[in-house]
Amino acid sequence: MAFTTSQDAAGQQNEHRSDDSPSSSRTLGHDVPDGHHEETDKGPDGERSDNDEEKGDHSSPPQPVGFFSKSLSKVRLQVFALWARTTLILCVFILTVLSLYWAVLFHVEQNTSSLTVYVVDFDAKVDPFTVTTPLVGPTIVQTTEMMRSAPNPHLGYETVPPSVFNNNPMAVRQAVYDWKAYAAIIIMPNATTMLQQAVDQANVTYDPLGACQIVYVQARDESTYNNYITPQLNALQTQVTSKFGQMWTSMVLQNTTIPRENLQRVPQALSPAIGFSQFNLRPFTPAVATPAVTIGLIYLIILSFFSFAFYLPIHTKFLNPDGHPPMKFPSFIVWRWSATLTAYFFLSLSYSLISLAFQIPFANPSAPATEVANNPEPYGKGTFVVYWMINYVGMIALGLACENVAMVIGQPWTAMWLIFWVITNVSTSFYSLDLAPKFYYWGYAWPLHNIVEASRSTLFHLHSRIGLNFGILFVWCTINTALFPFCCYVLRWKTQKEQKKKQ
Repeated sequence: MAFTTSQDAAGQQNEHRSDDSPSSSRTLGHDVPDGHHEETDKGPDGERSDNDEEKGDHSSPPQPVGFFSKSLSKVRLQVFALWARTTLILCVFILTVLSLYWAVLFHVEQNTSSLTVYVVDFDAKVDPFTVTTPLVGPTIVQTTEMMRSAPNPHLGYETVPPSVFNNNPMAVRQAVYDWKAYAAIIIMPNATTMLQQAVDQANVTYDPLGACQIVYVQARDESTYNNYITPQLNALQTQVTSKFGQMWTSMVLQNTTIPRENLQRVPQALSPAIGFSQFNLRPFTPAVATPAVTIGLIYLIILSFFSFAFYLPIHTKFLNPDGHPPMKFPSFIVWRWSATLTAYFFLSLSYSLISLAFQIPFANPSAPATEVANNPEPYGKGTFVVYWMINYVGMIALGLACENVAMVIGQPWTAMWLIFWVITNVSTSFYSLDLAPKFYYWGYAWPLHNIVEASRSTLFHLHSRIGLNFGILFVWCTINTALFPFCCYVLRWKTQKEQKKKQ
């Protein structure tokens, strides 16, 4: 009844307005033709009201002005202050964080002696060669000790008695493989005996390279070997052969009991007399393996970092009530954590497949630790899966840290975090920490260092500490997982705060 009454009243009002409209026009002194009722906001004098002018002034945009306009004076001061502060922050950041990369190589020359090289003299110390007076072994030991006492940069030559290795040269190789030393110089038990028999008996089969051995594992750290260890070992060989050659030639020529015909038949017993056979137990090959254990891993950090920006807008659809109720925030955290780890699973697989596509060996047979072998595989056909899991767990350790920091500090500071994260990981992973200042020893606990070490041991069948490597990576995963919910709440608090400011 009420709804009907109101409709009737409204109809009467409309009829009254309809009847009054012609008279209203006549009261203004004008007959307005039908269809020509003009809308006007003019005042009594026929002019626009002040209110309309003010509305017009407010609706028109401000006109651009020059840089030195007085109306920009306050803004200029604000911009100058912000520019100066940002530049100062970036300069301090460059001087502090980038210095970490330069400083890792600052004391390389002083720390070269930390690269241990065993010198093991078996010459005439193992039966049946003990009756011979040793010449080769003492010469080499004397030379290495002189180098060690020299002031110029040198390797860490360490003379070790054969008894430590049970008088077994193969045990020395095992020690090098087990990373107890970067290299070893082995003087064989029959070094002097075979040399003397060569000139006394005219043994034409005598091979000077059988006197000594140099053993190393290049795939452990090819950069350190190529830049610091191998050049100094080559210089040592040259110095030893020159020194020993002069002494030995003088002794032989003074010995009149040796027939000259013998010397003509075995000239190699005079020059070079002795040499060094090199045994690189694990060569760094093929060259395409370089990205898999060095520069390529930088992109693993970058991929894990940028996944935050790619996936966050997708996840937040659960929180925006667009035709659906918003998800509870604890459920959102669980979903986002699970989705992130699942994404890392597939991203790390794609990254690992690149190494497989470019024919890095993953199916070679294994080999004994003391024998030279190219890319033997420690896990057989499962080697690729192990390699993939190293990258997967490593990506979680690297990526969740990026997720947490990005949620807390936000833009634009996340870019500075990425630079810091890359530099601290690269400087402690791609360069030998034995050559770095002790300040960098924290790098042993950094994620990328353990990813590199585990990847090398898997791809080249090196001495394995993969249990330790995975353990450290899992610690990073656990800590970042524990911090993840708190960082999500911080991000929500910051977002709500910004929304309130806009309102």
